[in-house]
Amino acid sequence: MKHFRAVACASVAAVSLSLAAPALAQDPVTIQLWAVDRPDQPAPQLVDEFNASQDEIHVEYRQLQFSDLLSDVMRAYAVGKAPDIYAVDVPFNAMMASKGALLDLTDMVESSDVIQIDDYYPGPVESATWDGKLYGVPKSTNTIALYYNADMLEAAGIEEPPKTWDELYEDAKALTNKDEGVYGLAFSAQANEEGTFQFLPWIQMGGGSWDNVNTPGAVDALTLWKTFLDEGLASPDTISRSQWDSTSTFISGNAAMAISGPWELDRMVREADFNWDVALLPVPEEGAKRSSAMGDYNWVMFKSTKHPEETFKVLEYIASKDPEMFERFGQLPPEENVEIEPTGNAELDSALATFQEQLKYAQPRGPSANWPQVSKAVQDALQAALTGSKTPQQALDDAQSQIERATN
Repeated sequence: MKHFRAVACASVAAVSLSLAAPALAQDPVTIQLWAVDRPDQPAPQLVDEFNASQDEIHVEYRQLQFSDLLSDVMRAYAVGKAPDIYAVDVPFNAMMASKGALLDLTDMVESSDVIQIDDYYPGPVESATWDGKLYGVPKSTNTIALYYNADMLEAAGIEEPPKTWDELYEDAKALTNKDEGVYGLAFSAQANEEGTFQFLPWIQMGGGSWDNVNTPGAVDALTLWKTFLDEGLASPDTISRSQWDSTSTFISGNAAMAISGPWELDRMVREADFNWDVALLPVPEEGAKRSSAMGDYNWVMFKSTKHPEETFKVLEYIASKDPEMFERFGQLPPEENVEIEPTGNAELDSALATFQEQLKYAQPRGPSANWPQVSKAVQDALQAALTGSKTPQQALDDAQSQIERATN
């Protein structure tokens, strides 16, 4: 009897202790996020801030090299080790969606109180769309416009920056000074994605598109680019140098105008020792349709994620910080309704306003499931026409044939 009472008391005590003991805390859900951002750029800092803001989800960040950005993640996807969230270079968003690698975010975004997709610029949203569904959320955005040396324009008697292609040609000719090593215009026609990035808007302004590149207006655009080189209004190495290098020519005073993007604003403020400003890209003629390039990254979620709800919460947190994007990191937010506060630098504020206006007309590269082949066709056309191995018409006709073979 004593034994029974001892066991019973022990049992009651054990039950009492189990009822009194707090439930063991669950380990946080771990989410993998991959991007190219360096420590001073948004992704790693926002990851740290998100992790500090709560204890239910823990995000692990991995920095990728730009040269390996696509190959690394697709290799990981092929062996079942893709991250949950990935920052994809915008022209490859559609390609990844077409392969079935990405999670359709349409319903999640429509239900979100944080991400209001109608507030975003049209171009970035289009770049994240495939087959009528949304497979990404724009991370940040950029475009290209026309930088100009206001002092050089004033000295040449040019009262305002060029608005049309004819004016661009005439001004470039007036501003070129071969004795002083000054070109009228600097741009990049490099045989890589940068060349496509710079020339595709001219195709679009010429009545074409990424899959219709040999319109009469597109041929006129390529003919104009060739004229810049043939007449010495742009540097002969335009066909081989990067956007960074062409902008360096402008900053050093060896070009009066340059086609480049907002990623150069910090360098312009630091290094340019002349008065400068930014204008919208010239159009074929007064009143013609505008266009510009659209770059940067989209956030995507891999279909293989085991934690879609938690992963989307991370994405919402990051998107909620977009209003801080320029002030903290010098990057343009992808939402059209986000106001950038004045910086106190008149040149910088004017340039920012122009780039935000230009973004209203920016169009994506694609979207195409075969973007690498499409881009290569445009690059080949640029090189062939600008080196004189083909006429602009022949070069773009051949590019059109390449694109049709790749996409049909």
